[in-house]
Amino acid sequence: MALNLTDANFQSEVIDSELPVLVDFWAEWCGPCKMIGPVIDQVATDLEGVAKVAKVNVDDSRELAVKYNVRSIPLLLFFKNGEVKDQIVGASVTKDQLKAKLQALA
Repeated sequence: MALNLTDANFQSEVIDSELPVLVDFWAEWCGPCKMIGPVIDQVATDLEGVAKVAKVNVDDSRELAVKYNVRSIPLLLFFKNGEVKDQIVGASVTKDQLKAKLQALA
């Protein structure tokens, strides 16, 4: 299961993480976000210990959405050593594609 991130724990869970991190910026009202949600959770389970997978609800964490220039959701950001290394906008991505991107950063 993916971690739930907030403004309060983003620094410790993502920026300071020794593992690569996939962050899914989403919202409750977003249809494509709901479609990709189970895929995100599967990746979290499959790569436990290799990478972190987390979610940010843009309605609850507006500061993070602004900081990372979230214009369209779902927005998937791939972090390594506290920096954004890659991104995917939209829900048209497979579990294997997400896993490959994370494993390349590990």
